[in-house]
Amino acid sequence: MKAKKAIKEILTISFGTLIVAAAVYFFMLPSHVSIGSGAALAMIISNFVPLPVSAITLILNIVLLVIGFFLIGSEFGAKTVYCAILMPAYMAVFEQLFPNFQSITQDPILDVLCYTLVVGMGLSVLFTYNASSGGLDIVAKIMNKYLRMELGRAMSLSGMLVALASALCYDSKTVVLSVLGTYFGGMVVDHFIFGFNIKRRVCIISPKVEEIVQYILFELHSGASLNHTIGAYENVVRKEIITIVDKQEYKALMDYVRKVDPKAFVTVYSVNEIRYQPKVY
Repeated sequence: MKAKKAIKEILTISFGTLIVAAAVYFFMLPSHVSIGSGAALAMIISNFVPLPVSAITLILNIVLLVIGFFLIGSEFGAKTVYCAILMPAYMAVFEQLFPNFQSITQDPILDVLCYTLVVGMGLSVLFTYNASSGGLDIVAKIMNKYLRMELGRAMSLSGMLVALASALCYDSKTVVLSVLGTYFGGMVVDHFIFGFNIKRRVCIISPKVEEIVQYILFELHSGASLNHTIGAYENVVRKEIITIVDKQEYKALMDYVRKVDPKAFVTVYSVNEIRYQPKVY
C-alpha cells in the first residue's frame, strides 16, 4: 500500500514538474518575459554566460537546494532534489526537440497570461505534495515556513527582484510585463491551491436537529458539533449544528436541509485549512 502511494506521488510530482517546464520553455523563454523564478533568473544570466538555460537552471537549483535542505527539512529536500534535477532535464529535452522555439501567440501579453495560468497549475501540484520545482520556489517555501507568509505572496516577493533584473537585458515593456506576471502569478498559485482544497463550515439552526445530525454522521460520514445559542429577540435557547464539509457533501447537505426544514437558518463560511492538534497528556 505504501509502495503504491509512493509511486503515485512520484508520478504526480513528475507530471507537475513537466507542466512547469513546459510553461517556462513554450511561454516565458520565447517572449523574454522574466516572470520571477529560477528559470527566469537563468534566462537573464544566459545573456552574459555562454551556457544554455537548462544548464544554468540546474546550477542555480543545486545552490538553493543545499540551503533549502538545511532550512526546510529532509523531506522537502528529497522531493525537491528530484524535481530540481527533472526540471532542467525536461527543458534540455525541449531544447533538443524544439530548438530556437518561437512564441506560439506572437504576443508577449498573451504569453504572460498563458504562462501564469499553466505554471500556476504545475506549482500547485508540487506544493500540495510539499515539493518544489527548485529555484525561487525554495525561497518562497522558506518564507512560508519562517515568516508564515502565503505561498503566492512569498513567490511574488522573492521573484520581484528577478523580474526587475530583466531591465539589464530587455526593454521597459518587457520589464513591466515581468513585474505584473510575477505578481499575478502568485495570486494564481494561491487560487489553485486553496480553490481545490476549499471546504465549507456550515452552521444550522433548526428544530430538526436530530434528523440533520443523523444525516451528517451516517449519510455523509462527516463530523458535527452542537452549540447552545440564545436568540437576542426571543431569548430562547436553541441548538446550533456546526459541521465542515467538502463541495459534494455541502450540496447533499443543503438539499437534505431544504427537504426536512425549508425554514432552517443556515450560515456558510469558506475554510482553506483544517488542523488537528492532538492532546498531549
